[in-house]
Amino acid sequence: MKCPRCESTSYRKNGRRNDKQNYLCKNCGKQFLEPIFPPPLETDLLANSNSHTKVSTAEATEFSLVNNLLEEKITEKSLSSFSLALAEELLQTILSPDWLESAVFSQFIQKFQQKAEIKHQLETEISLLLLDAENLKLDINSELFLASICKYPLQFKIAFANWRNPSTGKQDIELYNRGYQLVHVPEGKNSADAKMSAFGACVLRYYPTVKEILVCSSDGILIHLCNELQNQGLTVYWVRRQDQNLHIENRNTGKLTHYSLAMATEVPSLEKVVEQIQNLIKNEQDSINARLQSLSAITSLFQERSNINIKRNTKQPENEEIITIIDNLSAQSIQEEKENYMEVSN
Repeated sequence: MKCPRCESTSYRKNGRRNDKQNYLCKNCGKQFLEPIFPPPLETDLLANSNSHTKVSTAEATEFSLVNNLLEEKITEKSLSSFSLALAEELLQTILSPDWLESAVFSQFIQKFQQKAEIKHQLETEISLLLLDAENLKLDINSELFLASICKYPLQFKIAFANWRNPSTGKQDIELYNRGYQLVHVPEGKNSADAKMSAFGACVLRYYPTVKEILVCSSDGILIHLCNELQNQGLTVYWVRRQDQNLHIENRNTGKLTHYSLAMATEVPSLEKVVEQIQNLIKNEQDSINARLQSLSAITSLFQERSNINIKRNTKQPENEEIITIIDNLSAQSIQEEKENYMEVSN
């Protein structure tokens, strides 16, 4: 059976109309009823008859109904086969030349390419941190907070200072262990600031994929460096310290973010707070159970010692009586020996 409009053989059942099976063409969307005498069936039967045996219309219709009934039973019994066939048909539709050349497929490819480009940019484009180590000190928590503000990963960190100056202490060792590149400058006022400005003027030459720069210094002279970096199309964050707070200014948008150095602990989420409370309760319960076990052991030991003392106290009169008897016998024997001695002497 074919669609009367486009002659496609791809169709599906679409309810019944006037007690007749209704079909929907998957190619053009045409709805049509099942013909009383399907043309392909009539052609096959007449071709097989070789013009010698004629098949009646009633027999052909009955044969068609039997075939449809068998198809329905097979479809109901093999749902997995139907799903597989549907998947194959879907793949054929997607991979067909008409679909590959359609506007919908072109839009899909464009969106996919855009997402891939964005992902590639996020993986390759980076942020960079410039630190005046003589003017500002950053601990690991402050550094992680600054990295969280940046849109791109903080890939490179460069610290400028006169590392021979005793005032820097062991700051060079600490920063080096945290992955900083150390740039030494000679002694002199604003020497580190001048070197940072000179480096910023050609930063794209050394780091062509950088998109954001953190300028960490409270010296006002570095505003010239910030302006130069902005002119090069970079997003600039100026990090300055006031008392116990860090002020992070986005020079491109004017947004100001504050970070407290005195309270440098991250505020945990509600789930972490609940988990910490549960751990505290569990630890306290374990501590109480351990103390109860120790108290129970002490109580048992005390009871055992009390029972021993009670037993000793109950046996003490017998011992005293024995000792008294022994003492009396000793005194009597001594008296007898004394009398015997007196008699011998006389």
